[in-house]
Amino acid sequence: MPSLEDLLVAHGRPLHQAIVLLREGWQEFDDLIRVTAAPRRSIEELQAVLGDDLERDGKLSRIKPGADYTGYGLPEFTEPGGDALVKLEKLIKDVPPPLAALDHVQATPETVLKRALWLRSRYDLGKARLLCLGDHDLTSLAVHLTDPDADITVVDLDERVLDYIDTASGGRVRTLHADLRFGLPPAVSGAMDLVFSDPPYTPEGIGLFAARGVQALREPSDGRLLLAYGYSPRHPALGAQVQRELAILGLTFEAILPDFNRYFGAQAIGSAADLYVCQPTAKAKKARAGKGKAAIYTHGPQSVEAGTTKPALLDRLLEIAGETGLSIESRRVDWSVSGPEGDAVAMDLSADPGPWLLRTLLGTNAQRLALLLPNSHPDLGDAASQAALSSLVAGKYTLRLLRSTPDNKHAVVVADAVSGQNELLSRAHARLANVPQDIPAELHAYRLIDLPRHRIAALLAT
Repeated sequence: MPSLEDLLVAHGRPLHQAIVLLREGWQEFDDLIRVTAAPRRSIEELQAVLGDDLERDGKLSRIKPGADYTGYGLPEFTEPGGDALVKLEKLIKDVPPPLAALDHVQATPETVLKRALWLRSRYDLGKARLLCLGDHDLTSLAVHLTDPDADITVVDLDERVLDYIDTASGGRVRTLHADLRFGLPPAVSGAMDLVFSDPPYTPEGIGLFAARGVQALREPSDGRLLLAYGYSPRHPALGAQVQRELAILGLTFEAILPDFNRYFGAQAIGSAADLYVCQPTAKAKKARAGKGKAAIYTHGPQSVEAGTTKPALLDRLLEIAGETGLSIESRRVDWSVSGPEGDAVAMDLSADPGPWLLRTLLGTNAQRLALLLPNSHPDLGDAASQAALSSLVAGKYTLRLLRSTPDNKHAVVVADAVSGQNELLSRAHARLANVPQDIPAELHAYRLIDLPRHRIAALLAT
């Protein structure tokens, strides 16, 4: 039999409302179903877990006078306003600028607060674990403002956003790094009750983020996946394609709230998007998302229309990798799992939006790495950025940065392994609890590869 807390997390508002009614006095069994819209089985399970605290008289039941269930009601939804909105307006004003290559379009402060208040009115955020997949909009901070004790985790590709959320929340919102095309951090897989995301609006992007969201749910059929998605009414076929992606994944549409989200920009879709409330089916529970397609965005080098790297550039990369006479191999970008150690490894990172370079250096063990990157990569842009990257990985690799190589649009980073490597860096895929160094207890469940860059730097500094 599930606990009361598990039952309330799984079934949300209807059972909270049933508890409120049972506290008020005698209730007909049929009325409990009709008023709360809870299935018969759910009301029966609730009555069972209330046990001796429930009095029965035929079809009537009530919670015994004196039994303390005062903390089980849910607040009503209220329109955004007040101090929380003022604080959010400032937080959003100072958030790192949107990156077009990651399809960032900023939601309005009213929208972000509205999301938090709606979640609060439907689910028990004091007990449910919430995951935000991507959070440039700062939905996590809005939930934290309205429910300071809520258990919130953010997984994002953008290091700037993770640093900002960590700082703004005083560390109360957990932050982890991932590129969802390569997988979820193991610590959040199968561990969450609610997942919220405002993903890239391509069918590939929606499908990938939704699949990762299902993977993150502790008990998918009891959890909920909430997605912001909008399309132009002039192109209904695109909306149908995205909805088909979600249906194929095994998601049912519990609700579609029209124009729930408003944005600064995104004018092609009327600066608005719906809120999809999805419940996974048994089919979704059985689905296992593998590696996602690289092209999931609408802009930039990872857009669905982006081209491939010219063979001549890759040939030159292999030449540089093999300069020392080591055995050369070419690998696809993927730092999610620990691969075999290599001699000389070449990788094409020419579509790197920024975070791939550091993650590849951390997640790949080889005598030499040769990495093809855009010449404009943020870690190569100036002397300070170059020095910061070199210092961060100095316990594992010595870096040689070849700007404008093989052409003026690209650069090559050559990483040669140092002797006596820092074990924290060479075992980036190990749970930090298993690394024989003095690691803070709150980080023991995670891997170094999943920590935000600013956390990695702080850890290495101590």
